[in-house]
Amino acid sequence: MKLSEIKNQLKNLTTIAFQLPNGDLVPNHFHVTEVGKITKHFIDCGGVVRSEEVANFQLWEANDYDHRLHPEKLVHIIELSEAKLQIPDLEIEVEYQMKETIGKFSLDFDGTNFQLKSKLTDCLAKDNCGIPPEKLKVKIGEWKPKETSCCTPDSGCC
Repeated sequence: MKLSEIKNQLKNLTTIAFQLPNGDLVPNHFHVTEVGKITKHFIDCGGVVRSEEVANFQLWEANDYDHRLHPEKLVHIIELSEAKLQIPDLEIEVEYQMKETIGKFSLDFDGTNFQLKSKLTDCLAKDNCGIPPEKLKVKIGEWKPKETSCCTPDSGCC
């Protein structure tokens, strides 16, 4: 989800809820303590220099049960961040404190809640570092040979 998309969704909401991948909701007394732009400049294992940028939200919960973040306030925070930090319409990455470490999530919306989606690591240079492509796993009973127009074993062409 990009910044423009979350602002559009927030304009139609009266409350904000973030849902974790396991289905639990982030407690509704959360705060967005940071909105920023993160630039990652790196080299992959194949030697290719790469750059990525995301808009970053940090969710934090405190013992402040009397103040809830309202949609219009979050829109204001996003717009202020875009102006002051010159943040373009980037994909959003959300940080949230898990038990032992900070979790990083991508963001989606299901019509009611903002969905925190798990992120996974990946090799960006599989073709350069010798990692074979994943083989298709098929149950023996489900496997069917490909239909081909070439010769058959009895045709004498082989």
